[in-house]
Amino acid sequence: MPKDRTITRRALLHCAAWSGVAAISPAAAFAAADAPYPSRPVTWVIPFAPGGATGRLSLLICERLSLRLGQPFVLEHRPGAGGATATRSVASAAPDGYTLLATSTANVINAALDPSSTEDGADLVPVAGMARMPLLLLVNKELPVKTLPEFLAYARANPGKLSVGSAGAGTVQLLSAELFRTLGGITWSVVHYRGSGPALTDLASGHIHAMFDNAASAADLLRSGKIRALAVSTRERAQTLPDLPPVADVLPAFETSGFYGVGAPRRTPQAIVELLNREINTALADPEIARHFAEVGATPITGDTGVYAATYHAEVMRWRKLVPQASAKR
Repeated sequence: MPKDRTITRRALLHCAAWSGVAAISPAAAFAAADAPYPSRPVTWVIPFAPGGATGRLSLLICERLSLRLGQPFVLEHRPGAGGATATRSVASAAPDGYTLLATSTANVINAALDPSSTEDGADLVPVAGMARMPLLLLVNKELPVKTLPEFLAYARANPGKLSVGSAGAGTVQLLSAELFRTLGGITWSVVHYRGSGPALTDLASGHIHAMFDNAASAADLLRSGKIRALAVSTRERAQTLPDLPPVADVLPAFETSGFYGVGAPRRTPQAIVELLNREINTALADPEIARHFAEVGATPITGDTGVYAATYHAEVMRWRKLVPQASAKR
């Protein structure tokens, strides 16, 4: 795992941006044709610690890619800086299709924080989508609340006494919690982790009181009864947990969701990008993967590279509106 290095905020934001698929030089096209891809293992980088939705979704896709393309697609976790450490390492990797990044809402949020980010000159190209899914407001089972209104009342009656988990700076878990804090008129302390997995472990053990995360990450703890879900972050109820009300029922301006996809270093040959896009879309259509996605409330994101790039940039614009609200002063 590479060591974290101090870099400028501008560099972090620049690494998080995306570009359209870059044009291929004749030499690159010849190389791609001369050596069929993939001819060796592919590294699929996860920007967070094990146990989160990014890793769980990626594992399902990589298993299918390994079978269909005849080479291992190996998951490698590189947590740090809310996903920026992994983003930076993949952006600087050889543009040959053998190092890919599992992207998440953290990349979208970082790009949204940079008003000058455009497709031109960015360090990653969009390969394919994976899924969109709602987040859940989760609490430790010992917290004396069982509904969203009870939680809000308890938080307001105990200002500054609750601790909330974050999967890292710039993540959808943190921004959802901060948007909830702002709209709910409450105060609490935030505890940062290097991914959802460690935060959920501390939530179950009572070291923190609450957090936002998705059903894919929290499923095992929810089934065991160690944590409790109070509400869903989207305006629609989750198919997997239909009894959970949307946060918007109580805080009308609240709405967030997780957004997951795949990126590659800029200048990766278009033929490779398009091959991966087709294969990932084929994997998403697999009935077994569709069943797993449905179990955690994930909606597949399908389409060619152009469709996914447009979807990604629409998500950036949405978060540009949300970030100022979530970042309001305490």
